[in-house]
Amino acid sequence: MRFIARILVSGLAVLITSYLLPGVHLDNFITAVLVALVLALLNAFIKPLLIILTLPITVFTLGLFLLVINACLILLASHLVSGFQVDGFWWALLFSIILSLISSFFESQRRQAEGEM
Repeated sequence: MRFIARILVSGLAVLITSYLLPGVHLDNFITAVLVALVLALLNAFIKPLLIILTLPITVFTLGLFLLVINACLILLASHLVSGFQVDGFWWALLFSIILSLISSFFESQRRQAEGEM
């Protein structure tokens, strides 16, 4: 149940982020939820492999290369999900940063409402 709630909240974050960025196009909320689900699966299965393969450059850039990996995963998600389009690498990079900020805000609000911290 918690996973479904997280996907729905992530879908809302994807929707908000797409409204903020003119280089990101999204059809509707269902597509946003699908994008959130695809990103969750890519982050669970593909991202760890990419991190291991690019570990030397990630260490050399002090972790900033992880932003490039996130942008590439967003571009991959835009190819996998019809109705979700990102106009280029820089829009994907900005999308990943803003999506992370909005998702962190929603997660902190959820924890605060549940009395965690």
